Amino acid sequence: MSTDKTIIEVTNLTKKFKDFTAVDNISFTVKRGEIFAFLGPNGAGKSTTIKMLTTLLLPTKGKMSLDGHDPILEQFTVRRSLGVVFQDPSLDDELTAYENMGFHGMLYKVPRDLRRTRIEKLLKFVELWERKDNLVKTFSGGMKRRLEIARGFLHHPKIFFLDEPTLGLDPQTRNHIWNYIKNLNQSEKITIFFTTHYMEEAERVAQKIAIIDQGKIIAQGTVTDLKNKTQSSTLEETFLKLTGKKIREEKADGVEKMRTRRRVWRRR
Repeated sequence: MSTDKTIIEVTNLTKKFKDFTAVDNISFTVKRGEIFAFLGPNGAGKSTTIKMLTTLLLPTKGKMSLDGHDPILEQFTVRRSLGVVFQDPSLDDELTAYENMGFHGMLYKVPRDLRRTRIEKLLKFVELWERKDNLVKTFSGGMKRRLEIARGFLHHPKIFFLDEPTLGLDPQTRNHIWNYIKNLNQSEKITIFFTTHYMEEAERVAQKIAIIDQGKIIAQGTVTDLKNKTQSSTLEETFLKLTGKKIREEKADGVEKMRTRRRVWRRR
């Protein structure tokens, strides 16, 4: 049963694509205000799980609750309470940074004065205010990621989902991105749920980690919990003992790499 401290509750969640099981009967909870990580190789089922939680995929079976709402039966309500940064870029390259932010604010019906205040605050926070009038197509990959993060926080969501948010970025940029996210988590009091296959990101950023492999959650808890459970000195050693393989040796599963057909989020 959910408590006031639980904002995400998942029970026996499963997703099958014909004969392939991408997510296999997983259960977990996330506390309000927590930074929670799904750690696993490409093809483990991380993105599929996020797509179900964010209403983009229907589960084969199982139950989900986000802030007390069902993503299947209450899609519109759930979507308005979420911020999302997917693996694939979603900015409009032909608009400026400010225009991208403004359009998002209008879609989420953020009042004009508040929208202006929030845009300025967040663009300054991610150090893009001086570039607010530049077209996004002139931005580097790291700048685009920072803009997507700022945009995702604009309507003050209760839960912020990030699917491999630093994929393809250099280590220094990745470090800066996580500093922004952690600071926004603290200042905005927003729950963060992210997926990653970078061991150091999960260890440094997350307050709780669920290790997922081949669609199943193998273990979950704090870094200390997981190390103690496996009598390991590092998270990498923990992962190796739990899965029998090193995460960097994994190759993306063909099914997981298939992009589900994009669905337009209906905002009424």
